[in-house]
Amino acid sequence: MVIDDSQTIRRTAETLLSREGYTVVTAQDGFEALAMIAAHRPDIVFIDIMMPRLDGYQACALIKGNPKFRSTPVIMLSSKDGLFDRARGRIVGSDEYLTKPFTRDDLLGAVRAHVRASG
Repeated sequence: MVIDDSQTIRRTAETLLSREGYTVVTAQDGFEALAMIAAHRPDIVFIDIMMPRLDGYQACALIKGNPKFRSTPVIMLSSKDGLFDRARGRIVGSDEYLTKPFTRDDLLGAVRAHVRASG
C-alpha cells in the first residue's frame, strides 16, 4: 500500500511495484488509508510523513497501535532527511525511513527486507 497526498508519488510507486508483480493499493491521506488497510490487509505500507488531516506519524501510530496490524511493516517516506524526523518515525513504530525521491531499488529493497515471501 502506498499512502501519499502527491498523485505523482503514488503513481510512481505503484508503477514501480506493479512492474515487479506486486498488487498495489493507494490512498491520498491517513484517514482514507485506515479504512483501506482494514479492508485490504496489505503486506507492507509506504506512508508519506507530511499529509493533510492525518499525517504519516499519526497514521503509523494508529496502525501499529492496532493488534491486527501491529506486525504490518510501515515504511515512512519523506523529503526531509533529518535525525529528528527519523527518530520520530521510530517512536511511532515505523520499520524503515526512505527519503524522497526514492528509487525502484529503495522500494524493492524495503519490500524484500520486510515482507516474507508467501508460498
